Amino acid sequence: MRERILAAADELGYRPNAIAQGLITRRSNLVAVIISNLTNLYYPEVLAELTAKLSAQGIRVLLFTLAGESEIDDVLDQVWRYQVDGAIVAARLSPAQLAAFQSRDIALVLYNRDGDGTPVASVSCEFAAGETLLIDGLVAAGSRKFGIIAGPRDSTVGEAHVRGARSRLALAGITDVPIDRGDFSYESGYAAAKRLLGEYRLDAIIAANDVMALGAMDAARIDCGLAVPEDLSVVGYDGVDPAKWRSYRLTTVRQPVGRMTEAAVSMLVERIENPDLGAERRLFSGDLVRGNSARLEP
Repeated sequence: MRERILAAADELGYRPNAIAQGLITRRSNLVAVIISNLTNLYYPEVLAELTAKLSAQGIRVLLFTLAGESEIDDVLDQVWRYQVDGAIVAARLSPAQLAAFQSRDIALVLYNRDGDGTPVASVSCEFAAGETLLIDGLVAAGSRKFGIIAGPRDSTVGEAHVRGARSRLALAGITDVPIDRGDFSYESGYAAAKRLLGEYRLDAIIAANDVMALGAMDAARIDCGLAVPEDLSVVGYDGVDPAKWRSYRLTTVRQPVGRMTEAAVSMLVERIENPDLGAERRLFSGDLVRGNSARLEP
């Protein structure tokens, strides 16, 4: 009987109406994914992984992008209109914004963010541990004059990198560390490195992401006439594919994107099915990738 019904439906060109099904089940089977800083090559990889894993659960993704995390209010106004079942957010949310998700019964998981003291489900890479791997190796190899290329001030991830790096450097007795800022793009890393190297005599640059680190490497080699890593060590963070190119071979920390996105999707689906689940935070350690861009001792 089932085969006969399906055959008749196919002959008539019938297709189930997802919106009508949602009215019956009281679910839209839609999840909002909010991602900031798309100039960072790390985020498209995260988006591809999230989309694949959510699609395997029969859930469709609505993508909302931010040029900066300060734009989050405007994006949330759009999210509310779609009656999504849940959201994975890679941007800073205030306590009031977190409460807005709860009041609307929308399941929420933060990606590489936390609730700044407000209990919320989140998945994060342990940035401080990654910076420790890089800085301890640089210091052991003899680096003493460090510069930092940070991200925008409204970037939670960028500021976490800066705090982690400065804290570890301070433990090594290195406190005079100049900081310049970029927007996570190659061009901004190039410009920031030129400014730092034009004003300071550095032997190591720590960039908040790989793309800015690649720009810093080219600025050092092309504009400043420095050999990398002989004259200057450069390290990044994320482990994006261009960092592996033979002309760069960047020393970095690779975030475990597959495991982090799997955890984010699992936690979200659990909270869609059981809204009473409490807050939970899952931390993942990154893997040190030893490239050719830095003098690094074990």
